[in-house]
Amino acid sequence: MLHSSSIESRASWVVASVALCIMGMSFGAAWITAVALKDIAAEVGGTRSIPALASALAWLGSGIGGIVMGRIADRIGTRWTVMFGALMIGLGLAISTFGPSWPLWIGHGLFIGLIGLGGINAPMYIYVSRWFDRRRGSALALISSGSYLAGALWPPVFERMIAYAGWRQTMLWYAIAEIVVIVPLAAIYFRHPPEVIYPAVTLDSAGEKARVLGWPPNTVFALMCGAAVLCCIPMAMPQGHLVAFCSDLGIARSVGALMLSVLLGTAFLSRQIWGAISDRIGGLATVLIGSAWQAAAMTSFLLTQNEVGLFTVAAAFGLGFSGIIPAYILALRELFPAAEASWRIPTLLLFSGFGMAAGGWIAGLLYDHFGYYAPAFATGIGSNILNLLVVGLLVARQRYRAVYA
Repeated sequence: MLHSSSIESRASWVVASVALCIMGMSFGAAWITAVALKDIAAEVGGTRSIPALASALAWLGSGIGGIVMGRIADRIGTRWTVMFGALMIGLGLAISTFGPSWPLWIGHGLFIGLIGLGGINAPMYIYVSRWFDRRRGSALALISSGSYLAGALWPPVFERMIAYAGWRQTMLWYAIAEIVVIVPLAAIYFRHPPEVIYPAVTLDSAGEKARVLGWPPNTVFALMCGAAVLCCIPMAMPQGHLVAFCSDLGIARSVGALMLSVLLGTAFLSRQIWGAISDRIGGLATVLIGSAWQAAAMTSFLLTQNEVGLFTVAAAFGLGFSGIIPAYILALRELFPAAEASWRIPTLLLFSGFGMAAGGWIAGLLYDHFGYYAPAFATGIGSNILNLLVVGLLVARQRYRAVYA
């Protein structure tokens, strides 16, 4: 049983569970384009970078919008930004059905990403983190699993719907479904969180400017944001291109969609384990372990061509990368004042979204140039290695300060 001084309660976990459901529905919208990538590309001469850019713009828009929407949510309440975001995702899907290129890009980048997911993703991280103090890492891992729950549930469903009615009709049906689910849940369950937010402390006990890990706070924050970009570039590549990659190898699209579902289903299940680990060892150490695992799994994609091997690698990739993003958020809450969460969390998610956008688009661009995915995956591995160097530096600094400070 939690100590009486804890802000956590049964209501905290109800809120987190509802947030998980909402994230699972909202992020489902972006997976339609991933499953239908070859179908959409066929309408523009087989150019895969065009639908890949749509998915990239959704990720990038989500990050940019999260900074603005995080501040708005602080003023008017997360309930309202989430309801607005759900309506905009539905509108973005409807606009996207007018086809590649510009309607697809505008629908995904502006409506699904900037003012849709932007009103849901970052505000939700901030909001749920304020319902927890002792098991914040586990709670953040739970809600951040929403995008992977969406990836586990929806690709096989979308594959059948696209085969039956086409990608445009699939987008319209899903637009209605996500609005019907998200709007009532947000209206009913999202009330004011229990955490009391105090003004950020800018001076330490000696009257000097506060430091993080012995360095200026924004230096540490900049390193974390850079690391987020570097780890999300390889993270996005299999997620956005696995179905098309399998098809290139002669594996049926239905099997590729199932493989993507396995990758993201494994990520969803293992993320809860990573959350418990991060509560014990801290956010930065968890990022380092997850990033190393991701690099090893990404390398395996270059070495595997058969169906059974790819299912195994997909599951391993899901196990590795799933704990990284919530661990970044936990590290921010551990290192910086709670009063700064409303801008630091969305800003870091902007950089991670930029990495996801860049990874998916670069993979499509390199495929269009070379005609196969190996150069793209090799680029992702290089980015992952740079991430390990940056995060390793932060972890080493944290351990040094713990011993000698």
